[in-house]
Amino acid sequence: MSGRRRRAAPKKAVRRRNGLLLGAGLLAAGAIAAAVTLWPSGGGTPNGTGSTIAGSPTRTYPMSQAPQTVPAVREHTAARGPGWRPSSGARVVVDDDALADEGRLIAGELKLSYAGRTGARDGDVELSLSGSGDKESYTMTVQNGRVKIAGPGEAGVFYGTRTLKQEVHGGGTAPEGVVRDAPAKPRRGLMLDIARKYFTPGWIEDRIREIGDLKYNEIGLHFSDDQSFRIESSSHPEIVSKEHLTKAEVKKIVDLAASRHITVVPEIDSPGHLGAVIAAHPDLQLRNAAGVPTRGAIDISKPAAAKIVDDLLNEFADVFPGSYWHLGGDEYQALMASNPATAYPQLAAAAKARFGAGAGVADLTTGWLNDRADVMRKHDRTMRAWNDGFYRSSSVPAAKDLEVAYWTGKEIGARQPTEYLDAGRKLINYNDEFLYYVLGEPQTFVYPTGQRIFEQWNPRVLRGTTAVPARYDGQILGGVFAVWCDYATAQTQDQVAAGIRMPLRAMAQKVWDARTPTMSWTQFKQLADRLG
Repeated sequence: MSGRRRRAAPKKAVRRRNGLLLGAGLLAAGAIAAAVTLWPSGGGTPNGTGSTIAGSPTRTYPMSQAPQTVPAVREHTAARGPGWRPSSGARVVVDDDALADEGRLIAGELKLSYAGRTGARDGDVELSLSGSGDKESYTMTVQNGRVKIAGPGEAGVFYGTRTLKQEVHGGGTAPEGVVRDAPAKPRRGLMLDIARKYFTPGWIEDRIREIGDLKYNEIGLHFSDDQSFRIESSSHPEIVSKEHLTKAEVKKIVDLAASRHITVVPEIDSPGHLGAVIAAHPDLQLRNAAGVPTRGAIDISKPAAAKIVDDLLNEFADVFPGSYWHLGGDEYQALMASNPATAYPQLAAAAKARFGAGAGVADLTTGWLNDRADVMRKHDRTMRAWNDGFYRSSSVPAAKDLEVAYWTGKEIGARQPTEYLDAGRKLINYNDEFLYYVLGEPQTFVYPTGQRIFEQWNPRVLRGTTAVPARYDGQILGGVFAVWCDYATAQTQDQVAAGIRMPLRAMAQKVWDARTPTMSWTQFKQLADRLG
């Protein structure tokens, strides 16, 4: 997925007054605004429309400014009042025990006491499960010396606490008024290649805390590849690399992620990228007609190959209990031969035996992917595979419920994103032009910058720099920023953290609100630096 075959070279809060959009902080002194909204004229809002708040405490205060956060809130209705800031004796209270984790977390971050299910009083922060609609939406009301964050789901309330945390840490005060907020896209992720490079558990946990504050909801772990298998295995301990995560360490990572409403998305890539498995089981390595081994590729004509991969899938389904699973499916070297059937006659024979006289190696490979999907479907997973694992030449269709992780259009037999979209597929944007951070910058890769993502990318830019038509927007589930470790020693893990810092913030803005920012990159970076 990191391009070994590659050959070719958030939004600013805005104020609306008399139909004019003005940058946050640019209202003329003394101007009286009726409302502050981040929605275009005539557009909808996550939980309603902006309006002036009734019962503002006093008219001696100026109209409040929109919160300054990353990602920016979608809508803020202004009001007159002092806003809210942590004070001595202030507490966090909840109206449902399900919000205890969110309550304790924000209480600790703002140095407040946690009072559980207790009635709110002046100075308090109240968390509430209420309303209907998008479970990731929330409303935050700052009024009469209190903050109330409400949403139909725990995730939305959590995101409201992230907004409050940034407001306080960035400026000390949460502005008077009402925030109504919800994400544009349901999948917002960071993927880490921990197979090629060992990352410490503490470093991974720090990334979870970081992306949680940016309202991401996925972290992918690509933990099996040609170089290493990085997680303890009880079913096949012989394949595990010396440097690896124990299952106890993984459980801590999974639990921390869950507390931030982040799903860990594991990937055991097959039938390629299995070098670490093959090293312990050389009899399973794919060999061509001349007996030459094919790097990283398992011989899918052998039943033992399916058994070992299925053993691992079933084992790690219990280690990673989240809803999503990445099956890989890319870069099977057999299909890169000019004539796969001649180069790998055992695969051609297996294809004919299973699918009929007209079947080829692509059919057998698609059948392999579908078989692995059958295994994970029994674990009630929503599955994805890399776009170059969907073969145009195959007469066997890939399972209809497989989502497409679209990363490139440079592979042999490349298909435009619209081919998948026209077929009704749902896509997740991993565009290697913007969202691939490949250590060592091999081939034509360069480290992506936050500025380029901020100024040129949005979720509809799936391949290269051109967006697909807006009619496909509903099929594009979101985006994932991927860290690939092709040259593992090119950067330390701390250098990786520094290098991805601004790209993660820029992408967070675009998957939360995909519209063109009105804030300049310079302003956005200054805000991100101020927020930490």
